[in-house]
Amino acid sequence: MIENRNYIVAIALSIAVLLGWQYFVAGPRYEAERQRRLAEAATQVAPAPVPGTPAATAPATPTPAGPGAVPTPAGPVGGPVMHAVTLGRDQALAASPRIRIDTPVLLGSINLTGGRIDDVGFKKYRETVDPKSAAIELLSPAGGKDPYFADFGWLSDAGSPVKVPGPETRWTQQGAGTLGIGTPVTLSWDNGEGFVFERTVAVDDRYMFEITDKVTNASGRATTLYPYSVLTREGTPTTAGYYVLHEGAIGVFGDEGLQEIKYDDLKKKGKIEPAKVSGSWIGFVDKYWAAALVPAKTVKVQPRFAATPAAAGRPDTYQTFMLADGQALAAGAATTSTTHFFAGAKEVATVDGYAAKLGIERFDRLIDWGWFYWLTKPLFFLIDILNKWVGNFGIAILIVTVLVKAAFFPLANKSYDSMSKMKKVQPEMKELQERYKDDRAAQQQHLMELYRREKINPLAGCLPILIQIPVFFALYKVLFVTIEMRQAPFYGWIHDLAAPDPTSLFNLFGLIPFEPPAMLMIGIWPLIMGVTMFVQMKLNPPPPDPTQKMLFDWMPVIFTFMLANMPAGLVIYWTWNNFLSIAQQAFIMSKNGVKVELWENLKGMFGKAPPPAAH
Repeated sequence: MIENRNYIVAIALSIAVLLGWQYFVAGPRYEAERQRRLAEAATQVAPAPVPGTPAATAPATPTPAGPGAVPTPAGPVGGPVMHAVTLGRDQALAASPRIRIDTPVLLGSINLTGGRIDDVGFKKYRETVDPKSAAIELLSPAGGKDPYFADFGWLSDAGSPVKVPGPETRWTQQGAGTLGIGTPVTLSWDNGEGFVFERTVAVDDRYMFEITDKVTNASGRATTLYPYSVLTREGTPTTAGYYVLHEGAIGVFGDEGLQEIKYDDLKKKGKIEPAKVSGSWIGFVDKYWAAALVPAKTVKVQPRFAATPAAAGRPDTYQTFMLADGQALAAGAATTSTTHFFAGAKEVATVDGYAAKLGIERFDRLIDWGWFYWLTKPLFFLIDILNKWVGNFGIAILIVTVLVKAAFFPLANKSYDSMSKMKKVQPEMKELQERYKDDRAAQQQHLMELYRREKINPLAGCLPILIQIPVFFALYKVLFVTIEMRQAPFYGWIHDLAAPDPTSLFNLFGLIPFEPPAMLMIGIWPLIMGVTMFVQMKLNPPPPDPTQKMLFDWMPVIFTFMLANMPAGLVIYWTWNNFLSIAQQAFIMSKNGVKVELWENLKGMFGKAPPPAAH
């Protein structure tokens, strides 16, 4: 009785946790994401500028600390610059002269004020599956909504100060033209004191910019300059909020390796300064997009993460930046500094290609492959290869499911073989239960002896589920974090394998004009999955204990709710896996001479119990 009571309490708690998760966590997240997309779509029409409002300004160039001292970054380098939102995006872009960026995948501009890269958007990626929806914008100018931009430049040595370009410097383009593949642009600025600064910006066919800063010293005196690069993000971005995905600051720093810092954690600490190293990179990552500063591999730099909390109506601001060792600049000489800047989509082939081509250490970690990296990334490659063969990621997932079942076939066979034997001895088990119905301990003892004699594992039914859990989580990760799966269609109503099934039982799959709350978004594929799981469990002999039987009967319902808000691709995988398991288990039962009593089990569940035999 106590054990039964514990089982019932466990079931009740499980259902309560499930419903609580749906209502308090999954539901609000689903609604927040839906509202975010609607808001982003609405803001594509830029608001009119506020009459008489000046353009956003930035602080002056940092001042050296003292004679001979290494400069401490300030202003746009060490202390985040916070701007009031006064303009729409189009108005903010029009507030200063610009050089157009146009490549097969990117569209944007470089701001001649400050020489800043602050306008980058994608031609290929859009907000929704609708090809007419707004294009994704990654970088945005100061003065508008959610500024996000990259600055590059020099800091002056305190012992021999030089007027260096800052965020308000008006650069001049040498010649004319648009920045594109094979057509770099060069900016110049003369400080009026004998120093001429040049900046050449190039871009490849994907998302990597190359910024080369050159200084020519015609002043007649020597000095030392310190190259820097800084990535600034104003306003705390909206994140998915899932523990399986990192969104925030990121970097790789020599022996310290990968560092991932959430926005809230960075804001609490204010500043995080890893060790001074070479071969590092630093930046920010979103779910599908990233921006990262990559100094030359041989250059030793001081990295830093920084955050300034909101104040006086200005937003929280976050920065990642690199300050390189000083470069001595003799009279009549010149010096250069080259930095790569990634601003793009986290495409697997692209980031892996940069890691190999440019020798960027662990650059593939821009994509959050997680703890199961050794399984998740190979699984993605397998799905990607199959997709290229069949032309559909959904079909590729179905093929992978077959391959996984084949890999685990021997283990699953043992499991199903044990269950078939258990089915065969059901009459003997019932006889023991009846004989020792008043002595629970003796009943369990004789049942265990029966299991040992017949070489039966009573937990064998759980094994097929357990052995696929690592693959399940790896596939979930692949669907959740890889942009290749974003908006990848299947067939019918599934237009995005990375999003939940958009249908719901509770509005009759769209026939009733009613949008159910998130916890009731039980779509067609989750229902099919629940049915296949139910059928699979009904192939097995019911547990001898009634409470355990009730737990197993409820399991398909629990899994249906659990997977309802999971990516549709994951639900399709689980459903197809269940179907293959049913076929495999039925075959093994027939091979062992065990009758497949699926219909009898179903009738026994919904029909009346047979009358007792006459004595």
